[in-house]
Amino acid sequence: MDMNEVQMKKKRNAKRMMLWFGIVSLTMTFAGLTSAYVVSKSRPDWEANLELPDAFTWSTLVIVLSSLCLIGAFRALKGQKRMLTSSLVIATFALGVVFILLQIQGFNAIIDQGYYFTGESSSVKSSYIYILVVLHLAHLAAGMISLSVLLIKQLAGKYNPKHPLGFELAATFWHFVDVLWILLFLFLTFFR
Repeated sequence: MDMNEVQMKKKRNAKRMMLWFGIVSLTMTFAGLTSAYVVSKSRPDWEANLELPDAFTWSTLVIVLSSLCLIGAFRALKGQKRMLTSSLVIATFALGVVFILLQIQGFNAIIDQGYYFTGESSSVKSSYIYILVVLHLAHLAAGMISLSVLLIKQLAGKYNPKHPLGFELAATFWHFVDVLWILLFLFLTFFR
């Protein structure tokens, strides 16, 4: 292995490590918030009747499908099937948009039930739900930006089986955002 290859390998490993440090940091943030949720559950003003709207269930199914599309896209990239790769990345992006729209619909349903983030009509539980979901949506926005860059570079032919690093990094972050939502959804569903 020559010096240039060694340097490239170090750069790839550094980029992967930076992504994982970020993922661990974000995981710790959500672990802290969900811990606070569990502790707050024992408060006398906890709203036990607030149920998650069906839109959140549908958004969970959509986000799982988006991850499956991205897994298929990466396999197609490795198989040098450029059109299929691009189509599946486009499908992943479109499903990300559908996920966001369903999340907005879910928030509207919570508001329609009379629960708000703050004020007289808010509860501790509804405030936690808003914080967790909005924080997740912020990370989803970063994921959508990553998918946008991935899509643009894929359409420009920047990725191939020998140079998939940007694709891998974007896919890893997207899968993290997806898994994070699934865990939050299950948490909010079963820890009432």
